[in-house]
Amino acid sequence: MTGEHPLPGGLRVLAVDDEPPALDELAYLLRRDPRVARVHTAGDATGALRVLRDADLDAVFLDIRMPGLDGMELARVLRRFARPPEIVFVTAYDDRAVDAFELGVADYVPKPVQAERLAESLRRVVSGRAVPGQRPAAQPPEPDVTIPVELAGTTRLLARSAVDWVEAQGDYARLHTADGSHLVRVPLATLAQRWAGAGFVRIHRSYLVQLGRVTELRPAGPGYVVVVVGGTELPVSRRHTSELRDRLVRAAKRDWTR
Repeated sequence: MTGEHPLPGGLRVLAVDDEPPALDELAYLLRRDPRVARVHTAGDATGALRVLRDADLDAVFLDIRMPGLDGMELARVLRRFARPPEIVFVTAYDDRAVDAFELGVADYVPKPVQAERLAESLRRVVSGRAVPGQRPAAQPPEPDVTIPVELAGTTRLLARSAVDWVEAQGDYARLHTADGSHLVRVPLATLAQRWAGAGFVRIHRSYLVQLGRVTELRPAGPGYVVVVVGGTELPVSRRHTSELRDRLVRAAKRDWTR
């Protein structure tokens, strides 16, 4: 694959699921990917630990809700390994995304598993395991910019990095910082496009957040989640939920491995 550096001999992975049809489908999709050299399977955490005892694996694709030791508990055990495998949660439930975010897993894949989505997870695993003992070179951060804002008749230069979140107000946008808010005559859609490279993520048609300022992601009803930014709770639309969760997991993984 262009731009990737697969491990010599390919990836060695373990698929874990207590439902045989789901396990068979996951193993089948993994074996179809040319980056995967060997697929082990297990029907529960005990079987997974048995495989891990006897084999040096690059990644574990793990269901969360299983009898006995569940996937989240198993992931915490794996994190204590001297050379832990990359962990990818494969689940039909999204109510454990916050826990996954805190664990710094490689990915969080929804069921039913799609081949294209699984391929993206394998790309992340390859990226994380390509050069053992070394981290990929960090991309240089986008330079900060200043925004002129009006405050009590005075023009103030506000650093973009000071903005926690942005709220749409018609053709204007309100920039929220730790010490107040400022109205600028720029549509939210324009800021979302211009600031994407600086870590700002669209979570709703009315809200843009700085990813590094998100302190919580939690369920707020069936199929809905909210984030907490700068002490403020903001809704996340369904169409933006998966992208936001992916970005948070990737960011947590980078922080975890520093």
